[in-house]
Amino acid sequence: MRSGDWKYWALSAASLLGCGSAWAVPQDGGINFQTPATETAKRVQDFHNEVLIIIVAITIFVTGLLIWVMLRYNKRANPVPKKFSHNTVIEILWTVVPVLILVWIAKGSFPLLYEQDVMPAEAREEEIVDIKVYGNMWFWDYTYNVGTDNEFNVESRMLKVGAPDPSLELQPARGDIAQLSVNNPMVAPVGKYIRLKISAKDVIHAWAMPQFMLKVDAMPGRLNQLWFKVDEPGVFYGQCSELCGKDHSNMPIELRLLPQAQYDEWQVQYKTSPEAARAYLDRVQPAKAAQVASAQ
Repeated sequence: MRSGDWKYWALSAASLLGCGSAWAVPQDGGINFQTPATETAKRVQDFHNEVLIIIVAITIFVTGLLIWVMLRYNKRANPVPKKFSHNTVIEILWTVVPVLILVWIAKGSFPLLYEQDVMPAEAREEEIVDIKVYGNMWFWDYTYNVGTDNEFNVESRMLKVGAPDPSLELQPARGDIAQLSVNNPMVAPVGKYIRLKISAKDVIHAWAMPQFMLKVDAMPGRLNQLWFKVDEPGVFYGQCSELCGKDHSNMPIELRLLPQAQYDEWQVQYKTSPEAARAYLDRVQPAKAAQVASAQ
């Protein structure tokens, strides 16, 4: 084992035992979901665990049944097979039991699908922040304060090593993560209902955020919608999840959630200069990748 490998395995074990990663980024060797950041995401993961138990129980039962049949009814153990074509009790059971299992799963999944799609009725208009999201080949752009005098647009492009534009240069020292960090992250306030209106300007893309358990296609000529509400500041990462062309991998999503006062100040800074807004973000909320680097 190389020097430092024990930390890698310790982080992987912590990810498994803790039911998710310790940071808002994918972890090497991780086999579980990332830590949920919203109440809906927590319920989705709880439902996943419930269905996983059902699947494991069915798998064990069917495997045991197959082994028993192979041992009990092979040619050597049962040289003279019985001849019958029906068993009413078994046929009723293998019809009714799967139906009941599916009804139980549907009972849990349909409300979650509705919850992911429809904002709660108690959300007041003053608690809702609308952000329009457009997928492009190959970057995202976000429009804030749509339909007001303060409307402005943010282009979000992936950072790369050796990028010809200095503003697109990947800087690991400040916490940038290859294939995930962008020059202008999407920014939203904590404690508010964030309503995303999502479309595309060219081909089909998909806006996905694993820690929110959200994903929806961005389709030209169609306006889809997502919502989320997060109560703690943080840095979150997602990616385009629809194959959209040769640079599909260049469409990460970086989301910064800030307290309302900092969110308002970020908007002021961005209207002055995108570079000033990025510097402000890095000052008030360093990327969590710095924590990962220090732990490794």
